[in-house]
Order: sequence, then C-alpha cells, then structure tokens
Amino acid sequence: MMCGVVVRELVLDGELLRVLADPVRAALVRALAAEPLCTCHLVELTGARQTNVSNHLRVLREAGLVEARPAGRYTYYRLRPDRLLGLAGQLGELAKAAGQASEVRRPCP
Repeated sequence: MMCGVVVRELVLDGELLRVLADPVRAALVRALAAEPLCTCHLVELTGARQTNVSNHLRVLREAGLVEARPAGRYTYYRLRPDRLLGLAGQLGELAKAAGQASEVRRPCP
C-alpha cells in the first residue's frame, strides 16, 4: 500500500502499452517505422504465419498505431507516428516526475 497523496495525475495509456508489449507486434512496429510494408514483407521479416501477422496488424490498427492503404491486390501498412509521440510524451512526463521526486521518504502512519 502506498502512503501519501498523489500531487498530480499523470496520464499513461495502459492499453497502448499492452498492445506494444507483445513481441510480434513490437517487431511489426519496428519494421513499419522504417517504411510502409505489406503483409508478405512482414511475414518474411518476422517469420510469423500470415494469419498471425494479419491478426496482430488488426490489433495495431484498432489501437490507432497503424493505417492500411490498398495498393492493387496488396495492402500496405504504415505506422502512425502521432500515436507513438503521444505515448512518448506520457512516458517523458512520468520520467520527469520521477526525476523531480524527493529522496526524502514520507513516514507512514
């Protein structure tokens, strides 16, 4: 149990962190950070099955991290940097608050 009162609420998108915590989705995000790719490229890069990659891409789309763009018979996926920047800002605020935290411990009752 934590003692004390929260001085200020820090927002942290737990759902987005959960989505990024999966190793396959993290690999997809890293690959898409470099360039837009289609499912066949992502299967080749990750070694995952096509259905598995497609399911992970659906989760990333629903989280707003990836957008799909049809190109003929293929669909290319592109990372949305604005969502990552938002999360980075939240993590930065959390790190800043931790850096400013006092070393003095508040006594518990």
